[in-house]
Amino acid sequence: MELKKVREVFVTPLAPFDFDSTFHKPDHFTTGDNLWEPGTWWQTWNHEGRNLGLKFVNVGKVDNPRLQIIVYADFEPSEEFVTSLTKEIEYRYNLQLDLSDFYATFEKDVTLSPIITKWRGMKPGHPSSLYEYLIIGIVLQNATVRRSMQMFKALIEKYGKKLSFEGIELFCFWAPGDLKNASVESLRDLKVGYRAKSIKMLDDQFAAGLIDENYLRKKDLEPQRTELLRLYGVGPATVWYLLFDVFHHLDFFNHISPWEQKIYSKIFFEADPENPVAVADLLKYFEKYGKYKQLAVHYIWEDLWWKRKNENLPWLEKLIRV
Repeated sequence: MELKKVREVFVTPLAPFDFDSTFHKPDHFTTGDNLWEPGTWWQTWNHEGRNLGLKFVNVGKVDNPRLQIIVYADFEPSEEFVTSLTKEIEYRYNLQLDLSDFYATFEKDVTLSPIITKWRGMKPGHPSSLYEYLIIGIVLQNATVRRSMQMFKALIEKYGKKLSFEGIELFCFWAPGDLKNASVESLRDLKVGYRAKSIKMLDDQFAAGLIDENYLRKKDLEPQRTELLRLYGVGPATVWYLLFDVFHHLDFFNHISPWEQKIYSKIFFEADPENPVAVADLLKYFEKYGKYKQLAVHYIWEDLWWKRKNENLPWLEKLIRV
């Protein structure tokens, strides 16, 4: 689908704001729906069932931020549509998050302070809707990064839409309910294994209106957690990711996967990843970050993955197995 430029809007994130570390998260596996270069981010977006191409351009500074958003589509959007889209972008990327208290609280922390200085203005956010994030969470279950990437690539190329804008081609996520004519068997043919049933059941639940993301955003953490755990195929690990990335809870931290346990053991305790620190001890250690424990770990975690872009970290490569 060839898209044309239809709108240009400007957003002012709450300062400080670092463009590159907010939009590009090196720990996220490649999904084929985005492209990054310093100062620019291309992203496909399914908004209200319409396929869009978005170009984000940094036109400000960390302490005087300004964000240009160029919208590409195959239709002429209404002002209401553009306003709704802009609000959704601000929410998902957490552009109005106030980081001042977090920075003040840990300005003398030996581990965190230098990382905050390096990534000052990094907002924790994610471009995916709840539905999209859940699909990604399902393909991440019990699989290596390489295997997860293969499964997601097969799904988005089969059910997504290839969009062309600005001379690049990216796939756009399908809308909830678009798998209504897909059988569990046809999903299994994409080599997603047992996850086919979870994907199909999840799509059916969203299509039937059994879960409403906007409604859940207005709820407190525990009602959100309870509602999410009712979804077929969704466990504690996926919910933990959702509550931070999708619902922006900065303090919820009650689960660590075996893979993350190994990495945390190395970066926080210099322990051998093959002989990791006990999960209970890791969770107890993170308590020192209080109401910001998830955000604090996010900063340290992202710093590690940015290092990987420029340094050879054999111990990490062994664990990733891309």
